[in-house]
Order: sequence, then structure tokens, then C-alpha cells
Amino acid sequence: MSNQPANFPGNRNQLKPIKVGVIGVGNMGQHHSRILSLLKDVEFVGVADVNVEKGLETASKYRVRFFENYLDLLPRVDAVCIAVPTRLHHRVGMDCLQGGVHTLIEKPIAASISEAESLVNAAADHDCILQVGHIERFNPAFQELSKVLKTEEILAIESHRMSPYSQRANDVSVVLDLMIHDIDLILELVSAPVVKLTASGSRAATDSGYLDYVTATLGFSNGVVANLTASKVTHRKIRRLAAHCKNSLTEADFLNNEILIHRQTTANYSTDYGQVLYRQDGLIEKVYTSNIEPLHAELEHFVHCVRGGNQPSVGGEQALKALRLASLIEQIALDGRVWQQSDWNYQYLNSPVITAS
Repeated sequence: MSNQPANFPGNRNQLKPIKVGVIGVGNMGQHHSRILSLLKDVEFVGVADVNVEKGLETASKYRVRFFENYLDLLPRVDAVCIAVPTRLHHRVGMDCLQGGVHTLIEKPIAASISEAESLVNAAADHDCILQVGHIERFNPAFQELSKVLKTEEILAIESHRMSPYSQRANDVSVVLDLMIHDIDLILELVSAPVVKLTASGSRAATDSGYLDYVTATLGFSNGVVANLTASKVTHRKIRRLAAHCKNSLTEADFLNNEILIHRQTTANYSTDYGQVLYRQDGLIEKVYTSNIEPLHAELEHFVHCVRGGNQPSVGGEQALKALRLASLIEQIALDGRVWQQSDWNYQYLNSPVITAS
């Protein structure tokens, strides 16, 4: 299989659809399959899963081939979406990248820093697109929030990402399952190194190996402070991020696809006789967003990158940076200590990936 991007200018197959497969047809894999079956200029080739019954059911639903062994799928596709448990991301991802297949891996990129680094390096070595499923980057609310904040001076950010307990993604902590979304978003918004970090957490069950509730405070080199809270044990689903700026408070609700901008004003409304009827002390602006499904936008972006050879907006480098910070938050929440810039981890946290020659 050629390592050139599918439909690379000058290729004979320039007008042919990009052939894509899905590895893992659990909850997220089902959504990937649904959207790939609808995308234009995409040929949805097949699905792979060790669960034969589930795999055959999905393949039949979308009229594609089923592969019990994902290795048999790889020679037939240009690209794949990997939606297997996190512990398998590295093994499956390496097989795909080493086979010259462009790859989208669900977040987190891998179960460990070393595994993530090897995936990033493998993508570079084999000239493959590596995109990671930080889906909130493609949420219309975040897209508009980014535009609004470009003209604001951010002082502080707070995020809340809460869910009721679920059996889904129970092989990782709440930091790697939920908080990592907001870690990625905040790193994108602030664009400065982290120089101080505190975190604490708790478990729903004392014998659990993973934290279910974590709160963290990040200090950035440019003075911005960020407070993040994530929970797997809250009896209501919440997905919110608020940016406290010099001239406004901007709140994004990712569930309801809504952005509100609060600004302070001073205006009195009076009668002809000078009597004050009421005073307006604040103004709320509502920002309208599109209704596109974030996963649909994410997969369209992936296909666009594969077709043109462009680097994705959330590639391996960005995902690795988020994973490094998430892993540090998790460790500090377990240890109950404070991490500062003087610690040896500072360079490690903010350093780029070094690709082997």
C-alpha cells in the first residue's frame, strides 16, 4: 500500500472514494460506522471486532464486510477509525500505521506516555495521518467559543464535566475518560506552558483502582489560571466551560450547544420627569452556533486530511501533550502533592516528541 495520501494530486485514483474501515464496534464504533456510511466520497469497506455476533450485526446493518481479525481489514482500506478499549490503542494503532494506513484513534491516544510517543513516531516514519478523537474540538459551541475569545483577554478558565456512573470506559480513570477533553480544550485556548499544578480526587469504591472524581488547578506561564472538575459519580450530565475575561464572562454549554457572553454595563432608563424606572447593570449576548454533530465534523476533517495530506487539527502531538498533563494530574491526585515549574517534570510536560532517525 502506498504511503501517499489517498487521492494525492497526480494519483490515478484522484476521483475515487477513500476506503475506510472501523476497528471496534462498541458504543463509539457504532457511531463511527453510522457516520461513515453517510459521508460523501467515502467507501465504507468493513468493520472488525472480536465479538463476532456484534460485528456481523453491524456489518449487516451497513452492508459492509465483517472481519474477525482486524489485520485482514487493513490491506483493503486507505484509513481506519480505531474504537477499541484504551489498553489496545497502541497495539492496534501500531499495526495500522506500520501497514501504511491513515489512522484515527479515539481518545486518549494510548494508555501510557511511552505508547503514545511510539504511535506519534510511527505515523511520522510511515508518512501516515494520525488523528486522535478529541471530539469536543469539533463541537460547534467550542468552535464559536474560540472565535469569541480571540478578542478577549483571558484571566481564568473553569470547566465542569460530570456524568452518572456508567460501565463505559471503566478501564481508565475519570481524568483519562472525561477530564482529558477539557485539558485539550484549555491547552488550545491558553497556548502557554503549565508552570504549576495541584489536584485531588476520590473513588466511589475504596477497592477501585481508578479515581472517579478529580479536581485540578493549573497555573500557566502567562498568568492564566484554570480549574477543572470531572466526575463519573454525579447524578446529572454536565459539560460546561467558562472563560473569565477582563471585559466579559463567556460560558459554553457543550450539551445544549449554547454560548452566553456576560458584559457589565451601566444604563438608567428614566421617565420624562427624571424618575428612574429601572437600571441595567449587565448585558447577556447569546451566540448562535451550527447544529452539526461533532463526530460528523471530526470524521469529515479526518477524511479531508487523508485526501489532501494535511495535518489534522488534533494530531498525535497535541494528543500526547494532553495525555502528559492528564497523567501528571492523575498522579498528583493520587499522591496529594503540589507540582511546580522547578520540578523535573516541567521539561518533560512541555517538550516536543523526538522522532527517531
